[in-house]
Amino acid sequence: MNQETTRAQTLAPAHQFTVLLSATRRGARLARLLAREQLRSWERTSEDAELIVAELANNAVQHGHVPGRSFRLVLTVDEKNTLRIEVTDARADRSPPLHPRRPSPEAESGRGLLLVEALADRWGADLGPLPLTPCKTIWAELDAPRGA
Repeated sequence: MNQETTRAQTLAPAHQFTVLLSATRRGARLARLLAREQLRSWERTSEDAELIVAELANNAVQHGHVPGRSFRLVLTVDEKNTLRIEVTDARADRSPPLHPRRPSPEAESGRGLLLVEALADRWGADLGPLPLTPCKTIWAELDAPRGA
């Protein structure tokens, strides 16, 4: 084995799941259900993770929708048992605020990223390789559960 092969194996995730879903409300619901089942199969169930997936998928549908384009859900668990949730949509021009503001009490929406910020250990956004792939990825990480 050469050094690059060893390094790649060290950085390889312990578990990874990727799926493309339609940028519809049905696709957002399916993202949460698939995440729940995948995490269960990895013995890494987490209501917080399910809520984060639901919020990020819903945001991809609401704010990242481009007709004819899907969104991608990626779940990764690394060797330290850190869960990374990524949702990639086709709207690089609509990046979320890095510090979400609390909406007025009367507002019917606008709390999703506050929820992600509260539940995740870390979260952020990355832009795709522009101009080749106009997309953005919103990600959140949950460290290993205590006692795991």
